[in-house]
Amino acid sequence: MPLLAAFVVAAVVLGVLGAGLSVPSVIAVGRLTAVGDDTFMSLPSTFTVQQLQQGSQILAADGSVIATPQDQDRRVVPLSRVAPVMREAQVAIEDSRFYTHGAIDLTGLTRAVIDDVRTGTASEGASTLTQQFVKLTLQDQALREGRNAAADAAVAKTLPRKLTELRYAAGLERTWSKDQILEGYLNLAYYGDGAYGVEAAALHYFGVHASELTLPEAATLAGLVQSPSTTDPVRHPEEALARRDVVLGRMHELGLVTTAAWRAALRRPLTADLHVTYAPATCASSRYPYFCSFVIGWLEQQPELGPTRQARHDLLFRGGLTVHTTLDPSVEKDANDALRAVAPTNNALGVAAAAYVTQPGTGNVLAIGQDTAYGTSASSGQTEVDYSVDTAYGGSRGFQFGSTAKAFSLVTAMEQGLGTNASVDAPAAGPHQAATFSRSQFPQPCGLYSSWKVYNDEAWGGGTMPLMTATAKSTNTAFVALAIRIGVCAIHQTMTAFGMHDASGAPIGTYPPQVVLGAQQVSPQTLANAYAAIAAGGVLCRTRPVTSITQGGTVLFAPPPSCARVADAGAVSQATQYLMYNMTHGSGILNQLAGRPSAGKTGTADGNAQSWFVGYTPQLATAVWVGNPVDQTRRMFDVSMAGKSCTAMTGACFAAPIWRRIMDAALAGQPALPMP
Repeated sequence: MPLLAAFVVAAVVLGVLGAGLSVPSVIAVGRLTAVGDDTFMSLPSTFTVQQLQQGSQILAADGSVIATPQDQDRRVVPLSRVAPVMREAQVAIEDSRFYTHGAIDLTGLTRAVIDDVRTGTASEGASTLTQQFVKLTLQDQALREGRNAAADAAVAKTLPRKLTELRYAAGLERTWSKDQILEGYLNLAYYGDGAYGVEAAALHYFGVHASELTLPEAATLAGLVQSPSTTDPVRHPEEALARRDVVLGRMHELGLVTTAAWRAALRRPLTADLHVTYAPATCASSRYPYFCSFVIGWLEQQPELGPTRQARHDLLFRGGLTVHTTLDPSVEKDANDALRAVAPTNNALGVAAAAYVTQPGTGNVLAIGQDTAYGTSASSGQTEVDYSVDTAYGGSRGFQFGSTAKAFSLVTAMEQGLGTNASVDAPAAGPHQAATFSRSQFPQPCGLYSSWKVYNDEAWGGGTMPLMTATAKSTNTAFVALAIRIGVCAIHQTMTAFGMHDASGAPIGTYPPQVVLGAQQVSPQTLANAYAAIAAGGVLCRTRPVTSITQGGTVLFAPPPSCARVADAGAVSQATQYLMYNMTHGSGILNQLAGRPSAGKTGTADGNAQSWFVGYTPQLATAVWVGNPVDQTRRMFDVSMAGKSCTAMTGACFAAPIWRRIMDAALAGQPALPMP
């Protein structure tokens, strides 16, 4: 017997049509039946439910939540992780005969047929929980695919839509159990205020998991589904309370709760249960906004997560991933505290400061610090630009890295056999007196295009200088002379091997000022990774902010450390001795670490607009930048910040003290290991 005709016959048998319909209405029913049969039987009999869209979680190394990137705040859970009282409350208020009728509740539908014919629309009163699940699923899938008209049609109060819904509901109940349908419904339904599914709703409104819901909490949530925009307890507490009590009354009427429990739940104030929290869905709401921005940018570049950047983004924001990162919250706090102590937010100098902390031998990113507030209000000193990382990960165009480049000249010289007792013939120069180098001294392809005037921060009268002394004093003319001796192209090859590149991703240039004295823009990320390779004895590791990505218990991607030897261990060990000497006799002397050896180098750009300190122990490598992120050519002399005054914005003045604070705090309690 055709289904819609069966509905009408059932209504007649019950005496409803004879008692309440006029002749024209009966004629309308006949026409509707004829049209409805054809439409109904032409519909597919199987209903496919796609995987639900849900937000992901990005976790720190200690398991704490960094962010929950999401298009919808939803956490899919099995029915076993939903409190029984929640299941009972939802069934009681939406479809109390759910477990005893089939896909269609004939008793309820018979009553609804009269209203359908009278009004010419499909009433909602007869919808079973299965039908509601079908309707919500069709709407969700249409919206996900950008089919807005289909999404509207899926919930329109029309008879054709009702027929579609009934046909799919009948097919679904042939393949799904009642518990499976209820589980799907509870995970799909919208519970208001941005919370999709019962788990997200329980966490959002009450701060508990769905498995921990109490009777009044469950009744509150169950009551929201019918009209979530007008009964959510955040914006409409009175309406939410009234609706909760309706659900409680229905549960009592059905014998699901005792009279004592019902009365106690009615007496409980709604505010006694509410503990509204919002998941950090965006980086702006994260405790670690710059790391959040960086790791999302990194994830969107991993081919293991999809063929295109958009596909990877969609998987992260809709696929319910759990992303375990290498971020150490304690080191992150150490970094941000140190930055703000030395370079306060919105300081009078107009400079910013950033730090990147990594683990030699793994590439693990332990912290990304920045002294600015995350946001879009530039007038308030906010920025979303992450000064610590490359442009591809949300970073800036980078900053000239100055004399930190000299570490690569040292590695190259050691690989060529100069040793730790090497000396160079350094031309005379000072802060106001330049030494001039000619084109002929630098043959192409790593040559000059014109003469090059080089200054020293400290006056040097010219002559032979131990390379140790040149490193400690950061004597520019000595390192230019060294470059002439060992070859600019050879140094460039070393820099490239150690992963050095422009912040934009472009290669380091071959022009001698770029190679020898760091006249190119790089990020703290790049410098920290390169110095970490020196700390690891010449083993360079790729940036690794993530240890594993899972989806529903399945591991999608678990990148191991990706490391390779890029230099001779003996040569790197000798270069480390030079950088250790800098800590005890040079620009790092006032910022040696407490109770442990370290190695490092300062860097300053022309005009002192940018300053650096990059250093390491066997356990940690940290790059600190302090400078002007807007006017990179601004001259900065006679500067004061946070109670400290210096003749210039040098790496030793502000960047090195930040580096020491970070390293001392992060290494506290760890053994003092010998340098490689």
